[in-house]
Amino acid sequence: MGAINPATGTNEGTKALDIATLRREHPDHWMKACAIRTLTLDAVAAANSGHSGMPMGMADVATVLFEKHLKFDPRNPDWPDRDRFILSAGHGSMLLYSLLHLTGYADMTLEQVKNFRQWGAITAGHPEYGHATGIETTTGPLGQGIANSVGFAIAEEIQRAQYGKKLVNHHTYVIAGDGCLMEGVSQEAIGLAGRHELSKLIVFWDNNNITIDGTVELSDRTNQPLRFKASGWHVQEIDGHDPAAIDAAITAAKRAGKPSMIACKTHIALGSSAQDTSKGHGALTDAQLIADTKKSYGWTSPAFKIPAEIKTAWETIGARGSSEFAAWQARFAGVSSNKQAQFRRVYALDPPKRLSATVKALKRAASEEKPKLATRKSSENVLSALNPLMSETVGGSADLTGSNNTLTADMGVFDPENREGRYIYYGVREHGMASAMNGMALHGGVRPYGGTFFCFTDYARPAMRLAALMKIPTAFVMTHDSIGLGEDGPTHQPVEHLAICRATPNTVTLRPADTVETAEAWEIALTSKTAPSVLVLTRQGLPTVRAEHKNKNQTALGAYVLADAVGKRQAILIATGSEVSLAMEARDILQAEGIGTRVVSMPSMELFRAQESVYRRRVLPGGPVRVGVEAGVRTGWDEWLLGERGREAKAAFVGMDSFGASAPADRLYKEFGITADAIAQKVRGLL
Repeated sequence: MGAINPATGTNEGTKALDIATLRREHPDHWMKACAIRTLTLDAVAAANSGHSGMPMGMADVATVLFEKHLKFDPRNPDWPDRDRFILSAGHGSMLLYSLLHLTGYADMTLEQVKNFRQWGAITAGHPEYGHATGIETTTGPLGQGIANSVGFAIAEEIQRAQYGKKLVNHHTYVIAGDGCLMEGVSQEAIGLAGRHELSKLIVFWDNNNITIDGTVELSDRTNQPLRFKASGWHVQEIDGHDPAAIDAAITAAKRAGKPSMIACKTHIALGSSAQDTSKGHGALTDAQLIADTKKSYGWTSPAFKIPAEIKTAWETIGARGSSEFAAWQARFAGVSSNKQAQFRRVYALDPPKRLSATVKALKRAASEEKPKLATRKSSENVLSALNPLMSETVGGSADLTGSNNTLTADMGVFDPENREGRYIYYGVREHGMASAMNGMALHGGVRPYGGTFFCFTDYARPAMRLAALMKIPTAFVMTHDSIGLGEDGPTHQPVEHLAICRATPNTVTLRPADTVETAEAWEIALTSKTAPSVLVLTRQGLPTVRAEHKNKNQTALGAYVLADAVGKRQAILIATGSEVSLAMEARDILQAEGIGTRVVSMPSMELFRAQESVYRRRVLPGGPVRVGVEAGVRTGWDEWLLGERGREAKAAFVGMDSFGASAPADRLYKEFGITADAIAQKVRGLL
């Protein structure tokens, strides 16, 4: 095996050890690692689908990590100070499931392993957060795990500064493959980690040189170690099958003082006839291939059978963390009761007691003072009042801080010199920012929010979708929400993005009309425990439409009657965000003509849909004509215009059916026909 050169941080010989040498020189390690390999072969064969090769290739790395370095306790899987293990190469999920079963996680039974990829099993095709304890994040879309890991590491740094090393002092370990490193988000992630010197982050690169199409050289010639070094990482190159080299590399990485990448030269589908081929990446199900592979391992037990001495050895590894957990409990008991209460509160995602009263005070002041503000500025004002109450909020922006209005005076900037800082300059990395925020939310004890232009949800979308899938309360602050941003033109003017966000399951899209609704929207986002929020905010100033103070959070209803008809109700105008004030102007026009008009503000379609039918019927009764008003496309609006007792002959929409243009906002609204007069004319045409 090669020795690590301290001058270069690399291994001078990275040719992988052969199986015979491994079996001879490291017999105990070899058999523990083969328990992972054989469980993988058996589970994939039983499912007749899956990915065998990566777990077979990385079993040695995983065995050394879990046996000698990872701080964890299967009996207390949610221990806040555990090390986090992230399988970014999520297609190799049987590596993780095998480890969880072998080390004694109660829910990862052998029956679950046998039901790999089957309906109702917690052993999904790719690891899914919430399905089983020990799964730290949902992976499968390549690159997401390594990008999440940056958020995990940032959360650990901030909390170590806040609570001290006695309570928070752990590592984040990642296994990433060639595909993870090809995805563009990986560069966003490693650049951010290098800039912030996240020394508790250690990434193992499974350097097996195989993709589905063939060898890596078909599509890439990147020198990955040099790439990481250029981004400020500590880098080592080792034989990924040599347990001594793996152990030494992890030890060196933990002392490096910067994020560390360990390039592990491995054989995909080790020991099989598919070794080092694209076939080895996928499902190895041929009975003879499996039998021959197990023979090469020296494994004689039948399918799914782990010899007692090997299972006991793995359970001993799992039990190792119990004493560390007990010591942590003792340290936790020794801190002040206030610190204990605060720590428990933020990990439970419970809001501070003063949050509700503070929001109510903000709303009352806005209703009385009636400011005309862009809702991005309203958002800043709300955050300025709420962030000092919530040490768990961590804000940021993708190089648009002054435009997104996401920084408040109390936060401090997070960097290597100020680990207590709670504001992050992400640079032009929308995808990396969104993925890192997910990692913070998954780590626990953090409520992350971050901003960019709404149009650039296109860059953040994969992470936004995963936040919804994982049911985590990441808050995405999306400003410049329509043609109302003006002169930057159609490249920056979102028209379809509201529909995209609303089409995503388990996502709460919030488009507030004024400061009052913005305060309510933030209250929703900062108290959510099971869904991400998308706060959709304007560049242009908006008048206050909620002039009458109400303690109740009206935005939480999804939609409500802002102004009712005077006289016989003949029309209902349903509007969101910046178009609510236009609907109010149109109401004045129509009322002056004797046409009784109700205005419904609908800041969140998702929340309105969740209300009882009796409430929805009160807000949207049958009979009157309906006009929807929004500076976006109509997609999604027919649920409220034609459904809920509506009729096609009595419904219309005022909005966008094309991309925007470059011009001042007022001119754009006129040119695209989104005006109070146009709304009134739609009503007249339906009556």
